Amino acid sequence: MKLFKTKSFYLFLPSALFLLIPLYGLIAGLLQSVQKDGAFTFEYYLILLDSDRFLASIAFSLKNALLATLFSLVIGLLLTRVFYKYLENYSPRLIVWLPMLFPHFVWGYMVILLLSETGIFSQLLTAGGWLGNSSEFPVWTRDPYGIGIIITYVWKEVPFVILMLLPVYSSINPAYYDLVKTLGGSSWRQFTSVEWPNLLPVLIETFLIVFSFTISAYEVPALLGTTFPEMMSVLSYEWFYGSSWEERPLAFAAMISLSGFILTLTLLGYLWLNTKRWKAMRGRF
Repeated sequence: MKLFKTKSFYLFLPSALFLLIPLYGLIAGLLQSVQKDGAFTFEYYLILLDSDRFLASIAFSLKNALLATLFSLVIGLLLTRVFYKYLENYSPRLIVWLPMLFPHFVWGYMVILLLSETGIFSQLLTAGGWLGNSSEFPVWTRDPYGIGIIITYVWKEVPFVILMLLPVYSSINPAYYDLVKTLGGSSWRQFTSVEWPNLLPVLIETFLIVFSFTISAYEVPALLGTTFPEMMSVLSYEWFYGSSWEERPLAFAAMISLSGFILTLTLLGYLWLNTKRWKAMRGRF
C-alpha cells in the first residue's frame, strides 16, 4: 500500500500509539459498566435512569457546559472581530493568550479570591459604602446555579476561542469586504457573506472542543460547585472513590454515557459540516 511506503505513515504512528491509552480506558470502563458477577447486564444504566441525583446532575452539567461554551464563543468572536488587526502583533496576542498558560483550577481560585462573599470585590464595595456588609454580596461561588463555574470557564476559554478564530480573520481577503460595500451591503451583510462561511466550521469545531472539556472536567466544579446538584464528573468521582464498592460500576456507566454523548455530538457535527461542504461543491446552499 502507498500509505506504508510514504514517510507520512510514520508521523501517524505516535498519535495512534497515544490514542491507545484513552481507547483502552474507554473499553475497560465499558466492560466494567455492563458486567455484574461475571454476567452481562444493563442494570447499572437502568439504576442511573432511576436516580434523581444523576438526572439532576445531567441537567446541571448540560446547562453549565452549554452556557459557558456559548458565552465563550460569543465573547471570543466579538473580541476577535473587533481587535483582530491589533492581535496580529505579537504583544497584544501575548496578553490575550496569557490566561492559557495557567491551569483551570488557578482561575477557579482567582474567581473565589475576587467574587466570593469575602472576596476582593465584596470588600471594595463594602469599604466604598455600596454594601452594608460582605454578606450582602451576591453568592457567585459554590452556588446552586453554577455561576462561579460558568465565569471560570468563560474567563479561561475566551483566549482559546480567539486562538482558533484569529487565523480565520487573518486569511480573509480584504477585497471581499470592498466588494460587499460596493454592492451596497451593510456591516451585517459583510459578516454574513464574507466572514460567516469561513467562521462556521471553526466555530463548530471550537464549540465541540470547549463543550466536551467543560462538561467532563473535574477540578473547577469540585472547587466551585455545591454538594447538590453536582457536575457529572464530580458525581462520578464520588461514586468511584466512595466507600461503597457497589457504586463504582455506576461511575463507569455515567462516564461511558457521557463519552457516548460527546462522540455522538462530534459525529453529528462532522456529518453536518460534510453535508454543507458537499452542497457547496455542487453549487447548492
